[in-house]
Order: sequence, then structure tokens, then C-alpha cells
Amino acid sequence: MTKPPYRSVLFVCLGNICRSPLAEGVFRSVLAGEGKHLSVEIDSAGTNGYHTGEAPDRRSIHVARNHGIDISDQRCRQLTHRDFTRFDLLVGMDRANMATIATRRPGGGTATIGLFNEFALGDPAEIPDPYYGSDADFERVYRMVLAASKGLSKLF
Repeated sequence: MTKPPYRSVLFVCLGNICRSPLAEGVFRSVLAGEGKHLSVEIDSAGTNGYHTGEAPDRRSIHVARNHGIDISDQRCRQLTHRDFTRFDLLVGMDRANMATIATRRPGGGTATIGLFNEFALGDPAEIPDPYYGSDADFERVYRMVLAASKGLSKLF
């Protein structure tokens, strides 16, 4: 399943407002700390287009900022067919996202796809959607994304 080193990654969740923009920002920060960020393309997308063009959820922006990461300039977008050839790796936050990614994969799509925690840490746990939760849920997601990002960075 792995074919490191990867050069590009797309983080995917449902709406691209909570988990995947947070993962994009955290992973970028982890790679910067390792001196790898300049050689890696990092982006995020949602399986639906409900929030296209919007900034991430204010709670994701807040939790990232509390950890020294600014994701406020990101804009939500929907997963496209081009993403399957543009990126080496597409990682979904949960199994529902993974199922949607798999059904949208076009013929000739070359990207490796995997569940974020499973791919990065060998842990089948999903990154839960904190949208209907509390600030504590966003903090928990941040910690999960940070751990997975540190594991994923080894493949870059």
C-alpha cells in the first residue's frame, strides 16, 4: 500500500470545514518543523460541496491558532477527479469519506488512498467529525490529527 516517499497529499473529510483543513494546516506545520515543507504539496477537500469557497469552521481556526497554526486563509473546495492524479496520496478522515473517495475514483486515478490514522499510524480509528460537538471535541480532533501527521511525515 505504501510507496514512499510521497510528494503530495490531499486530506479529505465531508465538508472541508473542520477536519481536513485542520489536517492540512497541522501537517504543513509538522513538515515545516522537519524541514520538509517546501518539497511537499498539501491541500484539503470535502466529499460534498456545501461549503465551497468558505473559510474553515471558526472552531477549527481557533484550535489551530491556539497551537500556533493559521488556517484562516484556507477555502473549502470539493474533491475532484483531477485530485486522483494530481496528488500521490489521498487520506480520508473516516470510513464514510473513504467509501465516497473510492466510488469517485476515476479510471486511471493513480493516487494511493487510505484512512488517515490507519495509513499514518496503523490504527484503524477514525478522526471523528467535531462539527456538532464542543470546543473540547475540536481539541481532541487536533490531538488526533497531530499524532497522525507526525506518523504520516515519515512517508515524505
